[in-house]
Amino acid sequence: MSYLVLARKWRPQTFAEVVGQKPVVRTLQNAIARNRVSHAMIFSGVRGVGKTTLARLMAKAMNCRKGPTPTPCNECDSCIGIASGSAIDLHEIDGASNRGIQEIRELKENIKFFPSNSRYKIIIIDEVHMLTTEAFNALLKTLEEPPEHVFFMFATTELHKVPITILSRCQRYELTRISSRELATFFKKIATAEKVSISDHALAQVVREADGSVRDGLSLLDQIFSFVDASNADGGLEVTDEEVAQLLGLIDSRTVSAIATALLGNDLAGCLQLLDEAYAHGMDLKRFTSDLLSFFRSLLICKITADPAPLLDFADQEVAALKELATGYSAETLHNYFQLLLQGVEEMQYSKHPRLMLEMAFIKATQAGSVVPVTELLARVDGLLSGAVAEAAASGAGAASQRPAERTTHSSASQQKEPDREPQPSTPAGQNFPASDPENIPAATDQQVQGRGDEKKNVRQSWNEFIDYVMDRKKWMAHVLRLCSGVRQEKNVLVMKFDDKADCKMLQTPEHMKTFVEFAQDFFQQELKITFKILGSDAVNSTDNPVPQEERRALANDPLVQMTTDIFDGRVVNIRTGPRSR
Repeated sequence: MSYLVLARKWRPQTFAEVVGQKPVVRTLQNAIARNRVSHAMIFSGVRGVGKTTLARLMAKAMNCRKGPTPTPCNECDSCIGIASGSAIDLHEIDGASNRGIQEIRELKENIKFFPSNSRYKIIIIDEVHMLTTEAFNALLKTLEEPPEHVFFMFATTELHKVPITILSRCQRYELTRISSRELATFFKKIATAEKVSISDHALAQVVREADGSVRDGLSLLDQIFSFVDASNADGGLEVTDEEVAQLLGLIDSRTVSAIATALLGNDLAGCLQLLDEAYAHGMDLKRFTSDLLSFFRSLLICKITADPAPLLDFADQEVAALKELATGYSAETLHNYFQLLLQGVEEMQYSKHPRLMLEMAFIKATQAGSVVPVTELLARVDGLLSGAVAEAAASGAGAASQRPAERTTHSSASQQKEPDREPQPSTPAGQNFPASDPENIPAATDQQVQGRGDEKKNVRQSWNEFIDYVMDRKKWMAHVLRLCSGVRQEKNVLVMKFDDKADCKMLQTPEHMKTFVEFAQDFFQQELKITFKILGSDAVNSTDNPVPQEERRALANDPLVQMTTDIFDGRVVNIRTGPRSR
């Protein structure tokens, strides 16, 4: 007898032997046990995950002499015939080569007849998405109401190409990729049964290449078992990690890890040396860069995720090693390395010298170094500013204690000469003061600000300028102010006239009124109260607006401001409490 490949030799013969797909298997077994099997089913998923296998197991379970049963016996004529592919009442059709309307017509004629020696006639159409539109349309009526002795089972890798009219008549079972742990356990079981000694690391490489497909993994194992010729103590075969990497043309994951560690450690020489050694062994640059990017992606996931195992789908020892390496670096650093390498890989694809582009990407990555998070930088700045404030306060208190009489005399003199003094600049340049903008420094006293003629602005003359000031901060509020038909100032009251009450209704809400008063007091540098007068109405809507005034007075009486003005012999230009001044 000719050699039977592992993919056929180890094809599951019962539901219990199916690798993965536990929800689908459970649903199918329960449907058989409760006599709720649908007359049409469609299995979808990537290659090698068990679509056709499940369809055959369903055929075996439905036609078993002891059934229908969730556990076929594999001993009766029907089970043996289905397992060997000789069952008369099981029709497996290749949708790629029998895709026309004529083949479907012949199928419809054949299913009218009762099965020869089985309970049901099972129709399995593989790659059903390859059927033509006409063939699908010819199958619709039969698929919706087939004879009682017929079951349809479809398999496809591209479910989106199957018409919705077909999908609506079938029960859909979407098969997922097999997890790495389940694949590794299954392949280890096969290696033991085949008397082949293979390490967990080599199995992990095969699992990674299989990419969730059982059939792909079994094909790789078949190839590996044929390649090795070294025998172990039991007379079986012994597979080394190097042989697996050499045969499959893979980059050893340890090489990728060593290069990534050298990059993170800014060891450019070691990184280039490892790259040269791997390149000399016939490494595929495209495959290597893909593995390197995946490695940094895994590091980033280990850094930002408490339980990275479900996202990485690696063996436990590999996940532990990745978590240990990621501990020494910030998420921003790992992300920066990933971005630099990704940029280099994209440039490499369009370059005549891909290796040189990759080496330049390594140089950029090692020069970038660690990235400090913005939050940490802001914390450092806050610490420096706090130290500067404490130092300024301490030096100011010492100077004040050494000359109390002089400060008192100076204050008295400055109060007497205040009307004749020329405007002085605020905090001198180069002084270590906590505020970054001199205009944001609160005033010593509110009365001093109001008494300065050079800072007070006339309401009528500066109204358009005030509207522009508001436009930079709240555009809708500036448009409301343009609807004002007249404005005047009566002592500390700003009277605004509107022709329609609706024009200023939104402005009179407490939240917006507080903001507007802040803008007015900041711009005109006066403690203003706002009053609205509506055309044709004698009523006057007045607002006291205590909150902005209390804020201004609190700022004016701030001890730090008063001490600072005394130390530097300065004066306050204005007080601002609006949103842009905070």
